[in-house]
Amino acid sequence: MRSIGKKQETFVCPWWLIRTFDNPLRLVLQKPERILRELVHPGDRCLDVGCGYGYFTIPMARLVGPTGSVVAVDLQPEMLKGVRRRAERENLSSRIVVHQADGSGLHLDGAFDCALAFWMMHEVPDQKSMLVEICVALKLGARFLLSEPRLHVNQRSFDRTVELAEEVGFERLSKPRIFFSRSLLMSKEEAPAA
Repeated sequence: MRSIGKKQETFVCPWWLIRTFDNPLRLVLQKPERILRELVHPGDRCLDVGCGYGYFTIPMARLVGPTGSVVAVDLQPEMLKGVRRRAERENLSSRIVVHQADGSGLHLDGAFDCALAFWMMHEVPDQKSMLVEICVALKLGARFLLSEPRLHVNQRSFDRTVELAEEVGFERLSKPRIFFSRSLLMSKEEAPAA
């Protein structure tokens, strides 16, 4: 997300490819409610980083209930338009705020109870800066689920991302089993290190 200009296209999955992995078959293999059950609770303020068309945003909004909220963040305005359409169709617009990041960062305000970065961190050139921004946005003790696709991210690369997350203030909680993914549930245990 920190790439600028034409370089950005190298790192970010184009919006028009979203339907290749955001489809009904995925609901059979990666059930959002099952994946989110340890992460999201009623009344939470949640952060979905790299939300795409809202594959996880919409289930998050259901799980937080009427007293919670979800901020769906993406770099591409087309992705956020998709989230808006889905939220309206599901009558969840009041629980979802779409937020466009840019090449300089996430630009978030407020404190979140949990965050999700699903299949997107490998697209970020400066992962440490991104992880610092996520950590800063979270309350102490908040949960963070990091998940990467096995096809694009080998174990060594995933381990390096986890090391960076630990450097900035996250601690490991558990390793959720998610189809075709390398995943780790963490919590914010200290103020982020720069």
